[in-house]
Amino acid sequence: MFDRIAELAIRRSRLVLVVAALAVVLMGAVGAGAFTKLSGGGFDDPASDSTRADELIEERFGGQSNLVLLVDAADGDVDSPAARGSGEALVADLRAESALENVVSYWDTGSPTLRSADGGQAMVLAHVTGDETESQENSEAVIDAYTGAYGDGLTVRAGGGAAVNKDMTAQVVDDLLLAELIAIPLTLVLLLFVFGSVVAAVLPLVIAVIAIVGSFATLSLLADVTDVASTATNLTTALGLGLGIDYALLMISRFRERLTTAADVPEAVRHTVRTAGRTVVFSAATVAIALAVLLLFPQYFLRSFAYAGVGVVLIAAVGSLFVTPALLALLGRRVNSGRMPWAKPGRSDSRGTLWGRLAATVMRRPALTALPVLVALLLTSAPLLGIAFGMADERVLPEDAESRQVSAALRENFDGNDEAAIHVAVDGPVAEAPLDSYATQLSALDGVIRVEASTGTYVGGGPATAGPGDAALGRPDAQRLTVIGSAPSQSDEAQRLVHDVRAVAPPSEARPLVGGRDAQLVDSNDSIAGRLPVAVALVALSTFVLLFLFTGSVVQPLRALVLNLISLGAAVGVMTWIFQDGNLASLLGFTPQPMDTTMVVLMFCVAFGLSMDYEVFVISRIKELHDQGADTGSAVADGLGHTGRIVTAAACLLAVSFFAFGTAQISFMQMFGLGSGLAILIDAVAVRGVLLPAAMRLLGRSAWYAPRALRRVHGRFGLSEAAPAAEAPPVKLPSRV
Repeated sequence: MFDRIAELAIRRSRLVLVVAALAVVLMGAVGAGAFTKLSGGGFDDPASDSTRADELIEERFGGQSNLVLLVDAADGDVDSPAARGSGEALVADLRAESALENVVSYWDTGSPTLRSADGGQAMVLAHVTGDETESQENSEAVIDAYTGAYGDGLTVRAGGGAAVNKDMTAQVVDDLLLAELIAIPLTLVLLLFVFGSVVAAVLPLVIAVIAIVGSFATLSLLADVTDVASTATNLTTALGLGLGIDYALLMISRFRERLTTAADVPEAVRHTVRTAGRTVVFSAATVAIALAVLLLFPQYFLRSFAYAGVGVVLIAAVGSLFVTPALLALLGRRVNSGRMPWAKPGRSDSRGTLWGRLAATVMRRPALTALPVLVALLLTSAPLLGIAFGMADERVLPEDAESRQVSAALRENFDGNDEAAIHVAVDGPVAEAPLDSYATQLSALDGVIRVEASTGTYVGGGPATAGPGDAALGRPDAQRLTVIGSAPSQSDEAQRLVHDVRAVAPPSEARPLVGGRDAQLVDSNDSIAGRLPVAVALVALSTFVLLFLFTGSVVQPLRALVLNLISLGAAVGVMTWIFQDGNLASLLGFTPQPMDTTMVVLMFCVAFGLSMDYEVFVISRIKELHDQGADTGSAVADGLGHTGRIVTAAACLLAVSFFAFGTAQISFMQMFGLGSGLAILIDAVAVRGVLLPAAMRLLGRSAWYAPRALRRVHGRFGLSEAAPAAEAPPVKLPSRV
């Protein structure tokens, strides 16, 4: 296969580039509409009790409130004639909107919970209809139409889940643009430094553009048939830019290295595709497999990153395998054109003697050199002992975001936050007496302020009002109860209350479904925790198989897995110290809160896949030298001498793409970008430069151990970056066009 690709690149280089250009134009046209199709949210398990509770409330009661309009009266009194008249007009206009259901307000219910303690603010609650995409479009239209000045002396601001999703989606676009404006110029400067010539530096950007454009087209097509989260575009840009450059960097470096041996251009292209091209294919496989396991999780937020990640990896690999050789065949020795003043002939392709010397030093004193690095990584992992998990809410937005300001006002100025309430939905008829008893038990739970049901309002284990409650909470075929708690949303106390509510004995023959924000958090964490062992096992197994096929050893995959887990633990530990414990909060401009469960899982998969990417880069060259007769020490030193500079350069370039998201205004994207970038650098420098050669020295000859049966398997199916000893003759193709 690789011989055929090489011959195609040599004999049909112009045709390959024309086809690639047409494909980019087509993919660009398809991908241009991606942003209008992508959705916010996606953090919930669709099969969980909390999601089913929301669906039941949607079906029987018109949906729970996901839009909160906070109304400020200019005269400081929402009960003044002017404020009341304008408020009632606002409610009438909202009820006329086809996109809204269940519009309730202080002015038509008189509920004190919808009026602030000082009387200067009132709430209007509504449910925005439609699925994730339709709801987003509808909420944008309603919010744009009704926020700001309204009527006689009212000011309207939007909050609630619908408004948070709107603000988050808009902020993602702004963050993505800023990250690109930062990452692309820095990347070009680094490429000029690494390659020392303008032409060679530009070539990797071509592959990056193909990867990014192709991935946006993939997301756009997938969004037509399934929900895709808007935040997946962040991974597409960072990973597309980084991996496109990584793979092109590996192939261009190998091509230029081959040219220094006096090989002609066609032979150099063939050698590059057979060696570096083979490594690119299987390196891409490691990253794709690590990201594909995200498909195991039910949250479409995580599944979207699998779509984006796998798509960008495969497109970057295909572009590198076909387009890069065609460009190299067409350019030939002109790939070194535009040499920069600081570059010396052969410098960018020469053996990385610094890394070779470092590897040799480490292998002479493995314990002395590796122990401080290992201790430092373990110490930075210590914050994991106190890690707590949460989910994205309005606090991930900047403090000046309107939806976040509204949520803060609801917590501070209103008696109990209805938006963060626990919603209990009962499917089926429930008699008044059992429902009264059930609501009474719920109101007696620790941390409950009140319970609202169709039979009344309950406080402290008894009814607080005489007569019937809100009739809208009851139907002949279903009942709905609202449990208002005192604990802050996402706190341990709030999650404990969810469990307590679920533990209360329900009315006879009824099965209550418990929903709401904190119930979603509990269910989301449970669903992720339940699938995480399978995901980790699949990643570990696939990594083990792939590295065994590369090395023929059962020890090397285990060594790689252990070292990767150490580096990942250090990176996640640092992010916990920053984003959960609040260190550097003022510098980075975020609000400390529990670690976002989905983003931690995502960061693990991305960072693990990329670390295995560099593992394949390095170990394939070490194995090649070992197979040629070098002892383990020489193979490691020379292998790192050849690949150390490439891996370090690739890691720095990829880290820049992720670090650019440190400028994001959404805190979980900051955490993901900084954490992924840090994990990449730790792996490339500390693990590849120090821990890997130390482990190889300590393992000695056992580093290449495999049982006899598995050695036979490797002999038949094994992979290597080295070209076959007896290379097949070039495939005959018609002359170039």
